[in-house]
Amino acid sequence: MRPYSPDLTPPWKKQRPVPEVPAEPGLVVEEPGTGFCGAVTGCEAGTVTLEDRFGKHRVFPLRPGGFLLEGKPVTLVRPPRGAPARPARTASGSVAVPGARARVARAGRIYVEGRHDAELVERVWGDDLRVEGVVVEYLEGVDDLPAVVAGFAPGPDARLGVLVDHLVPGTKEWRVAESVTGEHALVVGHPYIDVWEAVKPSAVGIAAWPRIPHGQDWKTGVCRALGWPENTGAAWQHILSRVRSYKDLEPELLGRVEELIDFVTATASGAA
Repeated sequence: MRPYSPDLTPPWKKQRPVPEVPAEPGLVVEEPGTGFCGAVTGCEAGTVTLEDRFGKHRVFPLRPGGFLLEGKPVTLVRPPRGAPARPARTASGSVAVPGARARVARAGRIYVEGRHDAELVERVWGDDLRVEGVVVEYLEGVDDLPAVVAGFAPGPDARLGVLVDHLVPGTKEWRVAESVTGEHALVVGHPYIDVWEAVKPSAVGIAAWPRIPHGQDWKTGVCRALGWPENTGAAWQHILSRVRSYKDLEPELLGRVEELIDFVTATASGAA
């Protein structure tokens, strides 16, 4: 006869073990009971201290399955004594440089279309940009981009990168980009109507970004379709608050911003 396990609990009812993760400095986790998300700054006997993006600190008890790491439950434990600390990461995924001061701004710049674009870039790449000395400014649209680029007069030591929304073949944005991209100026973009769409729906807590009929104001239509108050400023602040790292953004935006940072910093890096 085939032996049977004394545990007759069906497999789908068995609880999966929650992994233990050392609470190393810089590890970003979320406390699901409060929604507080932050990086570990200290771990004592029975407690862990987290710091959020605003610099606010909160202390939480260490309990089994008490935190979420990339959306999955984990049990935080004290790191072994003498264990090497894991390098802290910036929101863009780069290795953080402890104590680094902002570099004097380069002559080169990155332009984005609007304030929301600039705030999103700052949220994810702000630490990297300060280390590199890259300033991000916004244009309020691309209609006058050729004149803006001509006035900037990009050159070998003052490269200009531009991030454009809805950059797809045949559009006005596409034609503008083709007219100004050159050796020292680079225009790239993502396919989304607005940078809101570059935030993953799962990060915002929705199934998908709604499709808004042509002719309607897109942001207002999104608020209406999702049942949000028709206050686009408040809606954006809600969306932005859900972005904690590059993992909350679509690859089509991530690659383009990284490309612009590389382009703007390439000349000085090569000469150094």
